[in-house]
Amino acid sequence: MIRSYFEKRPHLIYIMPAIIILGALTIIPTVFLYGLSVTNYELGYPTFDFVGLENYIRLFTGKDAEFWYSVGISLGFMLLATVIQLALGFWLAVLLDREFKLKFLVFACMIVPVAMTPSITGQVWKLMMNAEYGVLNYFLQFFGGKVIWLSGENAFWSTLFVDIWQNTPFVALIIYAGMRSLPTDPYEAAAIDGASKLQTFRNITLPLLWPMILLAVIFRAIDSLKMFDIPYSLTQGGPGSSTEFLSLHIYRLGFAGTGWIGRSAAVSVVLLILTTVISMILIRLYRKGVENKG
Repeated sequence: MIRSYFEKRPHLIYIMPAIIILGALTIIPTVFLYGLSVTNYELGYPTFDFVGLENYIRLFTGKDAEFWYSVGISLGFMLLATVIQLALGFWLAVLLDREFKLKFLVFACMIVPVAMTPSITGQVWKLMMNAEYGVLNYFLQFFGGKVIWLSGENAFWSTLFVDIWQNTPFVALIIYAGMRSLPTDPYEAAAIDGASKLQTFRNITLPLLWPMILLAVIFRAIDSLKMFDIPYSLTQGGPGSSTEFLSLHIYRLGFAGTGWIGRSAAVSVVLLILTTVISMILIRLYRKGVENKG
C-alpha cells in the first residue's frame, strides 16, 4: 500500500527527507512545549509535578496580572503595525511604479532596513533615541524640543515606529512586485471606455492586487504578533511593563530571573494558538482572493 502510494506520487521520494527533518524540528518541540505547559517545572530544579490545566487557569482567571495586558498590547501592536505598514507600503509601491531618475538608488535604500536583523535594528535605534546623546534629540533641539523616546509613555510608540521603519519597505516591495505583474488588457479596455484614474484603481488595480495585499498582511501580522528582537533590544519590555509583549512575557516568566518554565510554556501555547488562528483566517481570505482573481 505504501509502495503504491509513492508510485502514484514519485515526487514525494525526493522531498521526503526534507519533510521528515522539518516535521521532526516542528512536531517534537511542539509536543515538548505542550508537555511542559501542564507541569510546574522550574528552571534549576531536578523534579517537577503534573499540574494539569492549573497554569492555564492561572492565566485566564487573572492570577497572572500581566498576561491580559500583554495580550492586549500584542494585538494592538499587530493591528497598528500591519495597517500602517500596509498603507505606507502601498503608497511607496504606487510611487515606485513609474520611471524616474535614480530609481535604482531608492530600491537600494529600501533594501537596507529589510536586510538588517531586528536585534541590530533595535540596538541602532536605541542609540539614536538616547534622551541625552541620541541623534534624534540632537536635531530636535534646533526646534526647541526634546523627547524621552523610551519613557513609559513613549516606549510603545517608539517600538512601533522602529518596526514600521524596518518592515514598510518589505510590504512595498511585495505590492510593487504585484503591480508589475498586472495584465495590461483591463487597463487598455478601461481607457477606451473613458474610466477615470480613481475608477480604474478601484475596479481594476485593487481587485487584481488583493491577493498580494493579503499576502503582505499575512507576513506582517504574524511577524508583528510574535515579535521579540526589537522591543527586547530597545526596552527589554520596560519601562515597567509598557512594552512587555507576549513574547517578552514568555521570556520574563521562563528565563529572566524567575525560571517558571511550566507557566512560561503555557503562555507560549496561548501565543501559538493565537498565531495559528489568525494565520488560518488570513490564509483563508488569501485563498478566496486567489480564487476570485482566477
